[in-house]
Amino acid sequence: MKKKHILLAAAYLLILAGACFAWEGRVVGVSDGDTLKILHDGRQERVRLWGCDAPESHQDFGQVAKKFTSSLVFGKTVSVDVMDTDRYGRTVAVVSVDGKCLNEALVASGMSWVYRTYCRKPQCAAWIELEKNARASGIGLWAGKNPTPPWDFRRQQREH
Repeated sequence: MKKKHILLAAAYLLILAGACFAWEGRVVGVSDGDTLKILHDGRQERVRLWGCDAPESHQDFGQVAKKFTSSLVFGKTVSVDVMDTDRYGRTVAVVSVDGKCLNEALVASGMSWVYRTYCRKPQCAAWIELEKNARASGIGLWAGKNPTPPWDFRRQQREH
């Protein structure tokens, strides 16, 4: 009887572990700098990049961030390491392309802020340093005098 319970518990853990593995898919759309449409298991899945927040499409620098993201991943096969699901039903993930982390590339290139509210893993400290370097170098959105973080922009839009 004990062996049966152990086997069931082991099977359950394997199923859970399998659900946490990264999956691969082809990027078929870029909604904005931090949101992708990825073909996965025969259907499109909306994926929000974890730990970073790019300007909204209709915000200053939004289209530049979208084009940057598109240039790196559109039409390519990416690895999706799922972190969460957001309130809109999107998969929230770390996405890698050609062995490089897209989330990190956006921050390092000045195309995104580190989303400190949600970025609480060890790699976030390194991303914050990359953001500081981009800001100090005046690259990407940091070329502007006082860029508005997307979370402030969204709040302002809701208030109007």
